[in-house]
Amino acid sequence: MGTGSKSGGKGQSSEEGFSAQERVSIKERAAELKAQARRGRGKDKAAADEADVLAKIAQMPESDRVLAERVHAIVTAAAPELAPKLYYGQPGYARKGKVVCFFRSGQMDKERYSTFGFSMQANLDDAHGLWPTSYALTEPSEQAWEKLTELVKQAVS
Repeated sequence: MGTGSKSGGKGQSSEEGFSAQERVSIKERAAELKAQARRGRGKDKAAADEADVLAKIAQMPESDRVLAERVHAIVTAAAPELAPKLYYGQPGYARKGKVVCFFRSGQMDKERYSTFGFSMQANLDDAHGLWPTSYALTEPSEQAWEKLTELVKQAVS
């Protein structure tokens, strides 16, 4: 990896090391961490974090907003112990400050579909050594939403 080269992959310059979208996500994450540090702990912080998540969902393009609203409702009902908070500029749900699951808006990330994913904090390990850590969300059926609900419950068990 040389310095000064203009090649570096899709949308990247090796001088920067990150694509424009990745730099935006990093800046959003840094701003989230600063805001969290200013808020401290307690009910006020939790309410402010959830308000940030709801505001971010409200800013999403309509089709992603509908998905994110449904995800938010499922996660908060199925795992009320998870606290909503922004995670790299998108909705995340944390236990003891560590994100367990998250939603990524495909349109805001300039991807072809939105995703719902789990971090290493999720209790989804399978005895066979293979389990998915994220799911594409396009137009989920009721059966798919039920499966997502089960996975969220398992993730916090």
